[in-house]
Amino acid sequence: MSTAVSTPAAPAPEACANCSVYRAANLKKLGVNLANWDYVVALAGNPNVGKSTVFNALTGLRQHTGNWPGKTVARAEGGFEYGGKRFKMVDLPGTYSLMSTSLDEEVARDFILFGQPDVTVVVVDATRLERNLNLALQVLEITERAVICLNLMDEAKRHGIVVDERQLARDLGVPVVPVSARFGQGLPELLGAVSEVASGKVVCRPHRVAGEPPALKQPLNALMRQLQEAFPQLPNARWVAMRLLAGDERIMEAVKTGEIATLGALEAQPTLVP
Repeated sequence: MSTAVSTPAAPAPEACANCSVYRAANLKKLGVNLANWDYVVALAGNPNVGKSTVFNALTGLRQHTGNWPGKTVARAEGGFEYGGKRFKMVDLPGTYSLMSTSLDEEVARDFILFGQPDVTVVVVDATRLERNLNLALQVLEITERAVICLNLMDEAKRHGIVVDERQLARDLGVPVVPVSARFGQGLPELLGAVSEVASGKVVCRPHRVAGEPPALKQPLNALMRQLQEAFPQLPNARWVAMRLLAGDERIMEAVKTGEIATLGALEAQPTLVP
């Protein structure tokens, strides 16, 4: 990642439903028509990174989500068709972490882990990569099927910031797509990456924290075995075991009550936001 001074480019026109970028992408916006989808796409990211702009551009809806006291925490769902396949997109609450210290984090984490989406798109702000990559790395600890949407590239260029997306993709082990969602730039490439990961054409090898402290290895492996025996369908038992060892009260309660065995089915239920 490096920076360089550049001359600001003239703003591109706002994206619209009839623009050539959408025709070229072979995108059909389905709104809330979510019947018989082929793939589920989770949309995650920090607050104020343009996540809802990406959601609106692909689904044709007009969701405006926020994260502040008093606002109901929910996930918005919409659909689109691309390459002959139907995709359900779930716009998760904006959050800085998946450590479940707030309801926003719990909603996002539970859907990514237990809902097992076919692809998780992590929207990051190209002008604030260091802060945004914390969430991206946490997502990559949970799932191997991810795409990084490097949004606000127009703002990065205006501030003279240059991001080497190819090197970033190599470092993270997942596709990285530069996008300016509010102008529709990069969306065809984003759709292509999402489709390739969902279909298995592209196999991700995400970067993960190497190993664990030696003192934790034995108890971690023992706990993983117990979880797998008690909950054979549990996705990513290692991550759940790590959260238990870290004292995650929400996960501890879910394991104690057996709720963790049913979270997958609960997360699959639609929760449309008007």
